This record gives sequence, C-alpha cells and structure tokens, in this order.
Amino acid sequence: MPLLLTGQAFRRDLEANGCLAVQAPLEGGAETRLLRRLRGAGYSTRMTSARGLGDPEVFLTQKHGIRPPHLGHQSVGRGAAVGEVQEVAPQLGDLFESDAPVALWLLEGQVLSRSELLSLCDLCKREPRLRIIVEMGGARSLKWEPMTTYLKA
Repeated sequence: MPLLLTGQAFRRDLEANGCLAVQAPLEGGAETRLLRRLRGAGYSTRMTSARGLGDPEVFLTQKHGIRPPHLGHQSVGRGAAVGEVQEVAPQLGDLFESDAPVALWLLEGQVLSRSELLSLCDLCKREPRLRIIVEMGGARSLKWEPMTTYLKA
C-alpha cells in the first residue's frame, strides 16, 4: 500500500482541488495516517464531526452565537425565551494564526446537505490556505475524489 506510506497522491489531489470527498475503511486508521502525512508536509490539521455543524462557513471561520440546550430549566426575566446566547470562537480560528496551510477532516459528512457541501467548496476557494477533506461514508479501501465531481454524480 504505497498510498499509506507516502500520501503524495492524496496531498497532490488535495492541493489541486481544495475540497475532497473521501470514502475510508470503517475500521479507521486511514484518516489519522493521512493527517500525520499532511502534518509532516507542514499543514496544521484538525479533525471534527460534521454533525451539528450548522452554517459551515460561520461555524468554522467566524465568531458566532450558540444557544445551549435548556434541559428543562426556564430563565425567567433573563435573555430570550429560548435561552441566553453564548459567543463562541470559530473552530479554525487558532489554526489561521500561523502562515501554515490548514487541513480540516470532517467525519460523518454524509449528514451534510448538498448546499452545505458546496459552501465548503466555496470556502476553500475564498481561503487559499484552507483544505477540507469530507468523509462521505465507508468503503473497503480508501478512495477519494474532488467534491465537485462527487456532487455531480
């Protein structure tokens, strides 16, 4: 398996396309090997789940508000009826502080809608240092293709 030894073809495709759709073996391990290869090539990396992402661009790159679950408690007289808004830092904010390229691996990408996947592709075009790998399901062997090609199929 020369792919897992070097990761050169994966990195070339990632740099050429910006956003990749990946189908990885369900046993795991392939994603961490590839992320380790990317870190060795100078990338700052982060792995997170696509579940609960909301608006991908805002969640990943901008300061935004969240409302925690109320858990049955009422806040009478304070904040909105649905709870107080808490400000949180962007998921990738600290990675953009350096000049290194940034690679984000999104697990469970099959829960994202077509428009959310397209917004991830647009985000990669607007931010030239950002590369996004979206895991779109499982396969017997590691396969990837550009996200735009995946969405056309």
